[in-house]
Amino acid sequence: MTFLEMLILAIVQGITEFLPISSSGHLILVPVFTGAEDQGPMIDIAVHIGSLLAIMVYFFRDVWGLARGGFATVGIGTAPAERKLFWWIILGTIPAVLAGLAIKSGALNDLAVGWFGITLVDDDLLASLRLTDLIAFNLIFYGILLGLADKFGREDRNYEDMTWRDGLLVGLAQALALIPGTSRSGVTMTAARTLGFGRVEAARFSFLLSIPAVAGAGVLIVPDLMDAGSDMVREAFITGVLTFIAAFATMAFLMNFLKRASMMVFVIYRIAMGVVLLWLF
Repeated sequence: MTFLEMLILAIVQGITEFLPISSSGHLILVPVFTGAEDQGPMIDIAVHIGSLLAIMVYFFRDVWGLARGGFATVGIGTAPAERKLFWWIILGTIPAVLAGLAIKSGALNDLAVGWFGITLVDDDLLASLRLTDLIAFNLIFYGILLGLADKFGREDRNYEDMTWRDGLLVGLAQALALIPGTSRSGVTMTAARTLGFGRVEAARFSFLLSIPAVAGAGVLIVPDLMDAGSDMVREAFITGVLTFIAAFATMAFLMNFLKRASMMVFVIYRIAMGVVLLWLF
């Protein structure tokens, strides 16, 4: 990869990972529009690790609080409030993990066939669908849901008020982000706003909820890193560093932006981009 290609991927990931506009959808579209070869799983993981480090640095106090909660769970120290939030993060991570494993193993299809006699994921059907159509539909559909939740959702609850039910519901929403174009941050913010959390609080929990998922993806790539050539590792490292810079700047912008404005600009962007994709492809 050239430095320009690495820079483009880093900027796209760094911006779209935290703005509710779908990072996976944009990353898939980069080769479509630039004509470049697909960046491959290692670069994908590198940009997500860069995003993870940005979260941990920006939300250092929250991350430290969650760490204290984790230690308290195993009897090291006492931090009842942090321990509760630690477990809500774990609980919110489980649906996405189970959904990913079910889809990858084919268990979801087997279950649907056994119970209802239908196939949820049909390879022939998927082959006939264009990925750009799927991304466009999800950009529009989930963009509208985000707009409705942000317009009509209450703002009378704080991050510290979260219950196990809230963590589970936001986690179930996060599982939907396995579909390109949905946006992990967008769908979790939508769920949190629907549950009555303010914009800043919804974004805060959304970002913290992403830590276990992104960290887990990083662990999975370790064997590939051990076998990869030096050039590939160097490209992944550079792209990850550039992503960290872009992600940190984007996160700082978004958290300040949401203190004084609504999410409508992101809703408009999602709908407009979805319409443009349908028109182009």
